[in-house]
Order: sequence, then structure tokens, then C-alpha cells
Amino acid sequence: MSVVSLLGVRVMNNPAKFTDKYEFEITFECLESLEKDLEWKLTYVGSATSDQYDQELDSLLVGPIPVGVNKFVFEAEAPNTTRIPDADVLGVTVILLTCAYDGREFVRVGYYVNNEYDSDELNAEPPAKPIIERVKRNVLAEKPRVTRFAIKWDSELSAPPEFPPEQPEADLAADEEEYGAEEAEDEAAEEAADEAVAKGKGEDDEMAGIESEHQNGHDHDHEEDEMSEDGSVDIEGESEDELEEEEEGEGGADGDDDAMEVDGAAAAHNPVSVVS
Repeated sequence: MSVVSLLGVRVMNNPAKFTDKYEFEITFECLESLEKDLEWKLTYVGSATSDQYDQELDSLLVGPIPVGVNKFVFEAEAPNTTRIPDADVLGVTVILLTCAYDGREFVRVGYYVNNEYDSDELNAEPPAKPIIERVKRNVLAEKPRVTRFAIKWDSELSAPPEFPPEQPEADLAADEEEYGAEEAEDEAAEEAADEAVAKGKGEDDEMAGIESEHQNGHDHDHEEDEMSEDGSVDIEGESEDELEEEEEGEGGADGDDDAMEVDGAAAAHNPVSVVS
């Protein structure tokens, strides 16, 4: 529940010239004594495209605030036209009336404002450079947009649910329990992983032994197959003298041409060079 409630706002000088002051009669109710003042502000939105053209027209501290219904008049200067783009001087814009307590805004009232020339001729053909003295404003006071915010006042009991009290001891206990549970889970996971790695390594070693034996046997069988096909052995291990004796024994009556054919066949079968 808000300690201060806005009951009504009346725009006193409306319509008015663009350069006139803004005057608001504000009525609000205070339900309990406040330790600090209320801060009221009026902001003019200079352009709809960027907030860099917003101007705080004035601010006012009101206090001490008695309990009950209170009323006062809030006056603010007109906006500085040099800080408003020429294209945004005319047309519809917005003013914001806000109130905050101890730096916390709790109510905002927005009004549309229509700025136009005071003659039909200028409105029909507005000059490139606005003539500020001929511009008048009209605040649409009948259709305000009021927004309220829950804030903390002087008492902790008035703090809204969005700001619960801190409980560091409870948070610390919860963290320790969760941390212990996570440690236990991590240790169990590491032990399971070590067992799986050890088991997998043993299986790999056994498989490697089987593959080695299988490969050795396959190589032995391959050598036997080569010997059974042509009835000869690999000549890579033989010496040059043995090769010469074999060639002389095979040559004899056949002549040099036959010897060349045999030598060519041997060279094609095995890449080892043959000495004649």
C-alpha cells in the first residue's frame, strides 16, 4: 500500500503560449508521517526519436508532509527551444509529471501536448524556421496517463514483495549442502570412469595379443602359399655367388639368348638386381 496517494492534478493555464510557464494544482493524501520530502519534477519530451532532447523543466521539494490531504501549486518554466529540433517544435509531444520519495519514483502522470500556430495561415504554410512567439500549446488534460510504482517508504514493512529481506545464513547453508552433494557425485563419477578405463585397457591388451598372433599366423601361411605356387623361394636372402652358380648351371647348352630370357623373367618377378 502506498503511503502517498495522488488524488488529482489540474492544469491551471491551459491553453497558453508556448513560452508561458506550466502551472499545476496538485492534490495528494499522506497516510503517515514521512522522514523526507517529496520530489516533484516536470519533464518535456523534445523529440520522439531520441531522449537526448528531453528537458527537465523544473523540480520541487515538498515537505515536511503532514498526515492527511495536501494541495499545492507547482510551476515550471517553458522548454528551451534551442534544445529542440526545428522539425519537432510543432505537432504533438509529451510532458511527464513525476514524484519520488528518497530517490524512488512512485507515481508518473503523462500528458499529450499539441503545439501549433495561433493562425490558420501559418498552420497551412508553416515557415522553415519556427516562429516561437506565434506558437501556442494545448495540454490534453482530460486524458492523463497515470502510472504507479510500489516502493519502500520509511518502514521495512512497506517494502514491496519485489525486494524481500536478505537471508545470508540460509543461503550459505543451502550452498554448503549442494556443494557436498556435488562433491560426492563427482567422486563416484571419477571412480566409475577409472574402472571403465582400466577394464577397457585390459580388453585392448588382450585384443592386441590376439591380433598379433593372428597376424603372425597369417604371415606364415602367406609364405607357405607363395612356396607352394611356383616351388621356389625368395631370392632376397641369397648371396651373389650362389646366384652366379645357378645361372651357369641353367645356361650351358641353351645359349646366351635363353640365359637372357631367364634373367629377364627373374628380374621381373623380383626387384633384386641379378649379376651375370
